[in-house]
This record gives sequence, C-alpha cells and structure tokens, in this order.
Amino acid sequence: QQVRALPDPLFNNTFFPSRDQSIQTAAGRVGNQMSLSQAIPWPEKRRTKAAIVNQEVQVAQAEVTSIEREIAESVRLAYYEVWFATRAAAIIEETKLLVDDLTKVAEARYRSGGTQQDILRAQLEADRLEEQLIQLKKQKQVAQADLAALVQQPITLLAEADVELDLADVPAQLDELVALAEQCNPKLTGLAWEVQRDRQKHRLACLQKYPDLQVGLTWGLVNDNRKVLSPVANGHDQIGFNVGTTLPIWRDKISAGVREASNRTSSTSKRLDAERDALYGKLRRLLAQADAFATQRDIYQQRIIPRTEDTLKLSIADYRGKRTDFF
Repeated sequence: QQVRALPDPLFNNTFFPSRDQSIQTAAGRVGNQMSLSQAIPWPEKRRTKAAIVNQEVQVAQAEVTSIEREIAESVRLAYYEVWFATRAAAIIEETKLLVDDLTKVAEARYRSGGTQQDILRAQLEADRLEEQLIQLKKQKQVAQADLAALVQQPITLLAEADVELDLADVPAQLDELVALAEQCNPKLTGLAWEVQRDRQKHRLACLQKYPDLQVGLTWGLVNDNRKVLSPVANGHDQIGFNVGTTLPIWRDKISAGVREASNRTSSTSKRLDAERDALYGKLRRLLAQADAFATQRDIYQQRIIPRTEDTLKLSIADYRGKRTDFF
C-alpha cells in the first residue's frame, strides 16, 4: 500500500514582507499566494513498484526460512554430538569391563608363574580407556551446552540423547530431496523471487519513457483596501488550476537504465542456475554417501561385529588356557 499510494502533495505559500513589493494587479495587490500540487505517476509504474516490493518481501521470507533451517541443522548436529559421545562412552565402559577381566586373568597367570608384563599392559590399556572417557565427557558437555544455547534453554538443563537412532530411511529421504529440491530449498526459492523482482525492475525501467502528471491549485489573496486602479476590476481573490507533465526526452539515460536492469536480471538468472546445479551435485554426493554408509553399516552389523565377537570369545578362552599371549 505504501508503494501504490500517491506521493505526498506539495503545499507552497509565497508571501511578501513589504506590501509595496508585492504583485500589483488592477484588482489590487496580491499580498499572499498559496498553491497545492499533487504528482500523479504513470499508473503502471505504481503497480510495477508494488510488485517489486512484494517480491522483495518474498526474498526476505526465503532468507528467514534459510536461517531457520541453518539453526535446525545446528541443533541436529549438536544432538548427534551428544548421542555420539554418549554411545562411545558406553562402548568404552563395556571395553573397560573386558580389560578388567583380562587384568584378573593376567594376575592369575602371574601367580601361576606367568609374566608380569601382561598385568602392566592391561593396566596401561585401562588407563588409555579412562583418558578416552574424560575426552568424551568433555565433548558431550560442550555439545550439551551448544544444544542448550541453540534451543534457548538454561545451560544447567543438560539434554540427553536416545540410545538408538533410526536411520534406515535416510537414503529414501535424500532421494526425495533430490526430486523436490527446487521446490523446497529456500535459497533456490529466494533466487527465483529475485529473478521475478529484477524482471519487474526491467519493466519499470522501460516505463520511464512514459511521462508523469502534475496537477495543482493556486490561490492569490488580493488586498483591495486601497482604491482599485481599474474601474472594471472586482477585487476578488485569484484562483487558478494548473496541469503539468514530465518530459522524458533524455532517451540515452532511459536506455542505459533498461540495459542495466536487463543485465541484472541475466546475472540473477545465472546465479539461480549455478545454485541449482551446486545443490543437485551436493544432494547426489550425499545420496551416494548415504548408500555407501548404509551398506557399510549392514556389513558391520551382519558380518564384522558377529565374527569379531566370536573371535574375541575364542581369544579370551585361549588366553585363559595359556594358548595365546595378551595381544
């Protein structure tokens, strides 16, 4: 509404400090002149300016959406840091139990004539695990503080993460993002609105060849206290109307504005294409990584971890039976 509204009218008051220096007419001296004028731009210019402002609002909204998603991404990353530190600490605690058990076995072997090096090695391994736990605890506290700051919660409220994360549908989600990226991505949406805005600016630059109107009213206060010089004058105040128009005759300036707006539109369109290509490339890379990670996770869960656990059990049994060394 602000852009579509007419410019503020102009009020002008001309007065003469000395009556002898005022305008003298047959009806008497004009001691005071007042005028009121209103500029009326070409109607299509006002509509185009309103469209430009509306599209700039859409660009700003896209920027707000982009910031919101960046914050959401930071929250997720901080949450995953908490989850990772929690899960890693739990695994190390399990490993410490294993090392403690091996330490007892090493002590039993030492009492039966074995070497003391196994005991020292087991204790050294326990100390290393304790150091890792300290680092993970610090990492978790930092992630919890970051998460509390992002969600605007007191630092004293330390968030905890779920034990398990459901990631089975990650490849499908990324595949859907590839198909819907142009529709959902706020950067692409914002650039698309910028293209529309620049096209309207190009249209506005072309409209500068059309003139703007100016209408006004003038009132002159005639002072007829003295003798009127003309016998046919009536001494009435002066009232006049005026109509004017701008003269857009400097075509070189208008043409330069049109070229500038056209180049700006072309530049924004190329930025949109570049951002779209970069986003598609990034999503395709993420999709390939997600597929690779999913396959790798299946290998770990179905083959490597079960076989390693079986090997560990056999190794512990062999160590207890003195058929293998500590390593």
